[in-house]
Amino acid sequence: MLQIHNTLTRKKETFTPIEPGKVRLYVCGMTVYDYCHLGHARVLVVFDMVVRYLRARGMVVTYVRNVTDIDDKIIKRANENKEDIDALTGRFIAAMHEDADKLGVLRPDQEPRATRYMAEIIRMIEALIARGFAYAAPNNDVYYRVRSFPHYGQLSGKSVDDLRVGARVEADESKDDPLDFVLWKAAKPGDPHWDSPWGQGRPGWHIECSAMSTCCLGNHFDIHGGGLDLQFPHHENEIAQSEGATGEKFVNLWMHNGFVRVDDEKMSKSLGNFFTIREVLAKYDPEVVRYFILASHYRSPLNYGDESLDSAKSALTRLYTALKDLPDAAVPVGTEYEQRFNDAMDDDFNTPIAVAVLFDLARDINKVRADDSAQAATLGALLRKLGGILGILQRMADDYLKAGGATDGLSDGAIEALIAQRLAARKARNFAESDRIRDDLKAKGVILEDAAGTTTWRRG
Repeated sequence: MLQIHNTLTRKKETFTPIEPGKVRLYVCGMTVYDYCHLGHARVLVVFDMVVRYLRARGMVVTYVRNVTDIDDKIIKRANENKEDIDALTGRFIAAMHEDADKLGVLRPDQEPRATRYMAEIIRMIEALIARGFAYAAPNNDVYYRVRSFPHYGQLSGKSVDDLRVGARVEADESKDDPLDFVLWKAAKPGDPHWDSPWGQGRPGWHIECSAMSTCCLGNHFDIHGGGLDLQFPHHENEIAQSEGATGEKFVNLWMHNGFVRVDDEKMSKSLGNFFTIREVLAKYDPEVVRYFILASHYRSPLNYGDESLDSAKSALTRLYTALKDLPDAAVPVGTEYEQRFNDAMDDDFNTPIAVAVLFDLARDINKVRADDSAQAATLGALLRKLGGILGILQRMADDYLKAGGATDGLSDGAIEALIAQRLAARKARNFAESDRIRDDLKAKGVILEDAAGTTTWRRG
């Protein structure tokens, strides 16, 4: 039985889809005004892993991950760049797809963009006004009346009274209560805008996700996910808006992945430790980055640093080395390895334990490969299958082992030529020259392995 930690109830629960065998999942995606950073990479990879596992267990998953393509940051960046907003967001949507593809992230089934759901957003705001949960202010903004929703704070555990005490009273006195949040913003001169019953304007950020998720998945669906930073106020506000507008329960189960830290400090532009996915992929193979993310439990903090990525690279290299030179074989069924893997994943997607099973497989492959190549190949097929559920170990082993690494710009051809020179030196019994070539290659990040009269290599 699959158990998932529900942020709403603060405990693991047996996951039971609303419709047997089918899962409807919504994840808050990117606000596209800049390149994606490491925090985005974690959201992308974590929920890709969730979708892959649910499908591997035979469930039909409808995965929706939205794009926020209109908000204050986007408008500000477009103005700074003197760039059309559609051009700006289109450019960064393409960059997001490129980054996600490199990380092995499958495309969502639907990727709604806020600007294409304006009619649905306006209808939801009208429903909230009609049901007494929202009001049009004298300044032509529309606000959600927080105190009208009795369950506000249930997701984050925050008290409305405590929030009210700590709320900063804004100079704009249009709100009935400082806690109320905006659903529709009246247009400012030069800003992009849409026509509405309250005049020209644009939506607030929170209402966008409520409208897109319910339009794509229905008023009541199975799982809503995102980064922990979205738990409050964004997801709290989504619940209030969606349930206020529809009168139905919004989501059964809430999932939040943990923060990314850099050398044990919070990732922040102000601290100078802020990294885009592109900056990280310039130094490390994308599969190494994906492995690094999945080697930690999705709810735990993830500490990024060169040492952590180097360790991930070494670990992934050990797995690929076990797969090296194995012939194709049928995947065995009903094995103890697969049962342990599934048990780990059924326990709130415990990928660290699942990865440990992969290493047990790799160890056993190495134990039997010399004496029982058929058994080694069978175990290798299972290793690839289970790795595939995590989105790793799908390349040819040699392709991975010869990719990347600091090799001082040596091409594959140059490396092969030096190996041929070394082989000639060994045949001539010039072992000093043979050792020199080997040590020179090692210094340049190329590891040679001699076995059964042949030499293979990989980048270190």
